[in-house]
Amino acid sequence: MIGGLIIRNVWSILLLNRSLTRISHPVTSLLQQMDGEKCGLGLLFRFRKGMSHSVTIKEAIRNEIERFVRDYQVKCQTVTAWGLPVVGFASSSDPAFLELKSAVGPTHALPADLLPRAAAVVAFFIPFTLETAKSNERGNTCSWAWSKAYGETNRLIHEVSIHMRAFLAARHHETSITPATHNFEPEKLVSDWSHRHVAVIAGLGKMGLNNMLITGRGCCGRLGSFVTSMDIEPDIRSETEACLYRHSGACMKCVKQCVNHALYEKKFDRFGCYEMCLLNNRLFLDLETADVCGKCLVRVPCSHADPVMA
Repeated sequence: MIGGLIIRNVWSILLLNRSLTRISHPVTSLLQQMDGEKCGLGLLFRFRKGMSHSVTIKEAIRNEIERFVRDYQVKCQTVTAWGLPVVGFASSSDPAFLELKSAVGPTHALPADLLPRAAAVVAFFIPFTLETAKSNERGNTCSWAWSKAYGETNRLIHEVSIHMRAFLAARHHETSITPATHNFEPEKLVSDWSHRHVAVIAGLGKMGLNNMLITGRGCCGRLGSFVTSMDIEPDIRSETEACLYRHSGACMKCVKQCVNHALYEKKFDRFGCYEMCLLNNRLFLDLETADVCGKCLVRVPCSHADPVMA
């Protein structure tokens, strides 16, 4: 009797998860092409049924994402290892989301475009290890280890999002998830949901001169985010710049390290940047996807820390 109830409850959550991915906005269309949880499926329902009254929902979400990333490395036997994730929260009604239609592009989605009952946005950063970053320091082309980390982390972000959707569904809340990458218009290279800009609103950090988010654990890593109907207290955004150049005019090492001359003090050539990413993709045909570079992220003061606060 008890076993039957558990099976029915699990099946109900799975059906709810499947229905919640059918969002009309084009930013989520890639989700239909992905295989689902793969090795993450075994982790999906290991979260605890109840929460201690001494643990806030923000702490519970942070703890769950941290635990999932830690267990994922072992269960899925990934080549890539990761550091401790950083998690931030924003209100879906924050006026800063509307500003992204000018800062990023007019088609950038609002949280309510992805989830009509949106109440909060959760952003998370999964940092690469020192070893992964060091592998990408030499040469003009991307290292195999960095390219592998790119693909495995994109998959991890998708699995984390699926897991957290189930975590919140068990608490009677809806969630909309977005792929870690390739949710952009190929002709303009502009995203309809920029995890980097969303993470800034969620208080994870500030943008660097390299156009990457600098968190308290640096910029070497990958970002994900999801929208939920759960009302969660937003984090406070810091007004202090994390980039040394933007803070005091110093550094600019990322500009010097751009191998395709796409990064400048006053401008960024996104097409030149992506040209280098596609070149690397052709070099690693053994990997699922490797359209990545990362030279402006390694061997710089913000690689693994916020250098202004350090």
